[in-house]
Amino acid sequence: MNTEDQLVIFQLNDQQYALPIQETQEIIRMTNITKVPNTRHYVEGIINLRGSIVPVINLNKRLNLPVSEYGEDTRIIVVEHEGQKVGMIVDIVLEVGRFSENEIEPPSVAGDNVSYLKGVVKKGDQLWLLLNLGEVI
Repeated sequence: MNTEDQLVIFQLNDQQYALPIQETQEIIRMTNITKVPNTRHYVEGIINLRGSIVPVINLNKRLNLPVSEYGEDTRIIVVEHEGQKVGMIVDIVLEVGRFSENEIEPPSVAGDNVSYLKGVVKKGDQLWLLLNLGEVI
């Protein structure tokens, strides 16, 4: 039997990315972010999420992609990895999609620094880059 899992599908620039839904805590609208000095270039700062302080990173900056202005569709995906909550700013959240293991291919990309990819999900004519959360945050 082929089991299906769910992914949160989101967009950075013109490329679609995916995260397993079980690593995703919630998706919130863009909010005021408090800057923290002397952090890495991709760390935007911190937010107060119902009493919890959550660091927020700009995923475009983290993956060395062009950074766009925040707009109506900009969202923060709050993820949890090894007990650490982190907010990731993305351009737009598209959908929650289903996939099965046989739709994932290894990231056979030529070049260095693709450790942030777990694989590529082929869905019809679409490609979703599956993020390796441990490497991203």
